[in-house]
Amino acid sequence: MKLKKQGYNLCFSAIVLVLAAMPLLLRAGVITSTSFILFLGKCIAFSIVAIGLDLIWGYTGILSLGHGLYFALGGYAMAMYLKLQATGGKITSFMQTGGMTELPAIWKPFLSAPVSLFLIIAVPGALAGVIGYFIFKNRVKGVYFSIISQALTWAAYSLFTGLQSYTGGNVGITEITSVLGSIKGAANMGKMSVLFYISLTILVIIYSLSYALINTKFGKLLIAIRDGENRTYFSGYCVSRYKNFIYILSAVFAAVAGALFVNFNGSITPAQMTISYSITMVIWVAVGGRGTLIGAVIGAFLINLCDYHFSSGEMVEIWQYILGAIFVVTILFFKGGLVGIVCDQIPSLWKKNPESGVVVNE
Repeated sequence: MKLKKQGYNLCFSAIVLVLAAMPLLLRAGVITSTSFILFLGKCIAFSIVAIGLDLIWGYTGILSLGHGLYFALGGYAMAMYLKLQATGGKITSFMQTGGMTELPAIWKPFLSAPVSLFLIIAVPGALAGVIGYFIFKNRVKGVYFSIISQALTWAAYSLFTGLQSYTGGNVGITEITSVLGSIKGAANMGKMSVLFYISLTILVIIYSLSYALINTKFGKLLIAIRDGENRTYFSGYCVSRYKNFIYILSAVFAAVAGALFVNFNGSITPAQMTISYSITMVIWVAVGGRGTLIGAVIGAFLINLCDYHFSSGEMVEIWQYILGAIFVVTILFFKGGLVGIVCDQIPSLWKKNPESGVVVNE
C-alpha cells in the first residue's frame, strides 16, 4: 500500500512537470496556440474541484451532486472583483439595463482585493457549513443527500438567473480580464505564464494538503465512516462533525477552483451552477479513480481533454452520450476507475496463466 501511494505521488509529480513545461514549449514555438494553455489552466481548476469531491466521495462516501454551486460562488466572487476593477468601481452595463443608478450594497465589499479573497473562501465555506450541519446532524445520507444537493443547486441557479440586475442573469458576468490584466494573445504571453504557474502552485498545495490529511488519524476516520458509518458512530466518534468538516473543505476547494477558472475563462455564468455541470465533476472522479486523489486529477484532465477535441466536428452530437456511457461502464465494472485498472486489475491478470486463466501457485 505504501509503495502504491508513492506511485500515486510520482504520477502526480510527472503531471506537474509536464504542465510546467507547457508555457516553455509555447515560447519555444512547439505549441502554437495560446488558447491551449488557457484551456490547461481551466483543467488545473477542474482538478482542484475533483480533489475536493474525491475527499468527500472517494474517502468519506458522501456523493455530492451539487458542487457546481460552490464552484460558481467562488467564480462569481472573483468575477465581481475583477469587473469592478475594470469599471473603476462604477456600475456595470447589466446594472444600468436593470435600472440601477448606483452600485448595489452586495457588490461594494468586492471593491477591496483582500475582502474579495476572504469572501471567495468564507461565503461558500459558511454556506456549506450551515447546509452540512443540518443535513449531517439529522443523519441524512446516501441518495437522499444527493437529491438535496441537487435541489439546492437548482434553487441557486434559479436565483442567479432571476436576479439579472445583480448577477447578469443567464449571460452572467462577461468580458473579464484576469488579476494580472489581459492574458490573451502573444503580447500577453508573460502574464499568462505567471497566472498559469500560480494556478499550478495552488494545485500542488491543495494536493499536498489533501494527501497529508488522509494519512492522519482524521483521514482514517473518514475511511471508517465510508466503510461503516454506524460502527464509527457507536465507537464514540461524532460522525456528523467529521462529515461536516470535510464537506466544508471540499466546498472551499471548489470555490478556489471557480476563482481560478474565471481568470482563464474570462467569464462566469449560471451554466457553471447547473446540475449537469455538477454531475460532470463527479464523472471526472469516477473515471479517474475515487479514493486515490491522483485519480481525480487524471480524470479531470482526461475527460476535459477529450471534450476539448471531441466537442466539435463530427463527434459534437454524440460526445455527451459517449461520456455518459463511459461513466455507466466505469461505475458498473471498474469502480476503481483508470487508477484501479492500472494498479489493481492489470497486476492481478499478470498473476494468472495467460493460457488457462488459472492463478499460478507460487
